[in-house]
Amino acid sequence: MMLKASAVALCLAASLSGVSAQTFQRLGTCPDLGCVIPPDQQDFLPGQEFDIRFEVHAPKNGSEAFNDGVPDEAFTATIAKDGEEAKSIADFFKHSEPELETWTFSWFEDLFAEAAKTPSVVNVASKAYRRVALYEPGDYTVTLKYYDGKTTTAKWTVRPLATQKRAKNVIFFIGDGMTTNMITAARLLAHQSVNGRYKSQLAMDDFPVIGHQMTHSIDTFITDSANSASALYSGHKSSVNAMGVYADSSADPQDDPKVETIVEMLYRIWGSAWGAVSTSFIADATPIALSGHSRLRSQYGVLIDQALNGVSNYSWTKTDGPDAYFGGGAEQFLPGSGSFQGKDYYAEFAKKGYSVSLNKTALLAAPNDQKALGIFCRSNLPVWLDRNIFPENLETLKNDPAGGSGPAKDLPGLKEMTVKAVEVLHARGGKKGFFLMSEGASIDKQMHALDYDRALGDLLEMDDAIRATIAKLKELGILDETLIVVSADHGHGFDVFGNSDTQYAAAQEDPRAKRDAIGVYANSGLSQYTQPREGVSYGTGANFPLNWDPRYVIAAGLGANPDHREMFGVGAKPRSPASIGADGEAYASASDRPGGFLVNGTLPTDQTQGVHSLTDVPVYAMGPCQETFGGTYNNIDVFYKMAACLGLGHGKNVTHGGGSQCKSKRAQL
Repeated sequence: MMLKASAVALCLAASLSGVSAQTFQRLGTCPDLGCVIPPDQQDFLPGQEFDIRFEVHAPKNGSEAFNDGVPDEAFTATIAKDGEEAKSIADFFKHSEPELETWTFSWFEDLFAEAAKTPSVVNVASKAYRRVALYEPGDYTVTLKYYDGKTTTAKWTVRPLATQKRAKNVIFFIGDGMTTNMITAARLLAHQSVNGRYKSQLAMDDFPVIGHQMTHSIDTFITDSANSASALYSGHKSSVNAMGVYADSSADPQDDPKVETIVEMLYRIWGSAWGAVSTSFIADATPIALSGHSRLRSQYGVLIDQALNGVSNYSWTKTDGPDAYFGGGAEQFLPGSGSFQGKDYYAEFAKKGYSVSLNKTALLAAPNDQKALGIFCRSNLPVWLDRNIFPENLETLKNDPAGGSGPAKDLPGLKEMTVKAVEVLHARGGKKGFFLMSEGASIDKQMHALDYDRALGDLLEMDDAIRATIAKLKELGILDETLIVVSADHGHGFDVFGNSDTQYAAAQEDPRAKRDAIGVYANSGLSQYTQPREGVSYGTGANFPLNWDPRYVIAAGLGANPDHREMFGVGAKPRSPASIGADGEAYASASDRPGGFLVNGTLPTDQTQGVHSLTDVPVYAMGPCQETFGGTYNNIDVFYKMAACLGLGHGKNVTHGGGSQCKSKRAQL
């Protein structure tokens, strides 16, 4: 027996979503006292490697109290392919029987229990079977037996084989938080219409296939960027804050059952190159989930080390690190408290043969045949609107990627980073091809701040990057062999409902009278963002607004927001709509849009920003396999469509790429 943590401090609440309740759950994937992880209704690609964990819970108190808090340590587990005899997990996967683990965790059953500070305590007995795989398509039943007669079952499905590459390369653009409504608004701002018809359109509008994906996480219907990215990259949903794993109830956020991601499989099977580009810090959820395996997305240093060196605490697929890795987040690379074990990760990447760029000039000069790291600031890259329209906002920043006290200079945008990544990956991937993820991260971050103009500016930047990428693929002669997918990880409840006359609104002293400046229906008029204004020239090109500050601006809002003041139109400074008062509650910030009218919030009173929404999000596709992306489907299906197109579903162990240094325990049927 191996004893793990004695009491996990009250609630793993930030990292663990738990049982049949709503606000809190004992373990989201485990409605019974016996837990099979991966849980019921999960799909796998043939040959995709994963871990299995079984847990038996014994609550000591609360409404679920059972067996005096003593978990059944003699539980058994079997697996059977439909129509075949069940075998023990160890026999089926030819896996040695793992040691029994025990631990204790606590959780609150509901808000009343939290207010009273009366947690429910749960003792656990568990076993984990590491790095197994299923190769034969079909349905499987996993059965856990415990407590003399109690049973928990999980139905698993292995998808069809897909052994041939139809696309040599895949480029996956993710507009973080991007919805159809935002795309519509961005088109209105940047592209002129005459009599209701656009004279030009977004690059996305030219994609031949569009579908929609549902974004629910495994145990909540509102998702975050970590587990939604995990679903897109692995075909397996997870819990809020988790990536590349199914959340278990243990204390260690790094020991949860893992699932192999698309780049891990691509490198293991084909030896292809891979990369990630983001306008966020590179350890943020969307870019890091390509290689990350953790229940806590905030383990930034650990996750950067995983990207470079792979999972270190268990045998797992290695990718030899990304071939192109561009974004912000110098805190995880500079030696100190933000990096893993305090190491200098610029130096760690350099030791493994990477060129290291800290500005746009160095990035563009970096050799294409060498692995490339580009970290251009601390935290997130400044947004497109501040880099191009309000550059004075950059001067006061203290985000030098080298660790200095001044601002980052000579910043690349998403277009420059993505095009450079394509050049590097094409050179390094060669005949084996590549996978690239490019993220417009601050669409989401600025929607959280209710800064709609900055969010839409970053959406237009991503669309411009898509246009430039297509041109680069044509130049390289590889457009026809590259699948391009554009989608989002989740949405926000954003929409435009009219215009606002900024001059009239500014002239009104009565806050309620300011709302009379809003024009709806027939009074919404036409977009003035595409009309030139004397003395104003940004030099940002044909695919962006000619005037970000017209008299008549879009009137827009979110369905979920904190208390805030609204004065429609672009702000010269980034927004901070609400702040925490002396009583610990959030109120409209006095410094944000001080001349605006008050909008009462719809969120809990401790929330200072907008939150994600339930909406389905669009999926655009162009290139080989594009026809498979039409219709409405689950977010996990984006992975299965891309993986099938890349030929990643094999009926036997395939390591042509050399990405698997240790063989896993497998059931080859």
